[in-house]
Amino acid sequence: MDWSWDFVAQIMPALTQGLLVTVEITLVSSVVALVLGLLFALAKMSPVGSVRRVAIIATEGIRRTPLLVQLYFLFYVLPDLGILLSPFTAGVIGLGLHYATYTSEVYRAGINNVPVGQWEAARACNLTTRQTWTEIILPQAIPPMIPPLGNYVIAMFKETPILSAITVMDLMGEALAQANFNYRYLEPITLVAAGFLLVSLISAAIIKLLENHLNLRAA
Repeated sequence: MDWSWDFVAQIMPALTQGLLVTVEITLVSSVVALVLGLLFALAKMSPVGSVRRVAIIATEGIRRTPLLVQLYFLFYVLPDLGILLSPFTAGVIGLGLHYATYTSEVYRAGINNVPVGQWEAARACNLTTRQTWTEIILPQAIPPMIPPLGNYVIAMFKETPILSAITVMDLMGEALAQANFNYRYLEPITLVAAGFLLVSLISAAIIKLLENHLNLRAA
């Protein structure tokens, strides 16, 4: 089968719309993953044993089950329990919750990497808890976190094709719809690969610039 630029022009509007949906899902899921990851990390570091155990059990349970199974549970099983989620919402919750278990370990490692003496110095200076975190701990903990957190955001973006399994019309979903309707797979799948590669490279460059900026500020 030869490459058809006419077919490319025909399907580009649908693929562009799908790419926008993919980026939107990735951004919203990233916020969910970063916020929940921080909460999971704080819970796993809690001095309260019951809170710590519940957080560990929850994160390990989510991390050690396939994302596809979790998505099917959210989209196909929850309606049987009276909870109906749209494909977009189920995708965001599934991706965000799944990757929150990984970002929580990044947060925990970054916080634990701050020398104990910094905490002791903050107490010696009678800093409040808020001041300790915002002025002492986080400025030192955040820069080393940026590369791994950024990598997880990119990983989430590359994982979005799995959302077509719950009828999300993202880039992959639109490509499959066009391919199945026209019985041509060369152009749609090739363009999907090119789109993911381009956005991933741009995202990696932005994350690198952010990391360098934070390192310069911390220096």
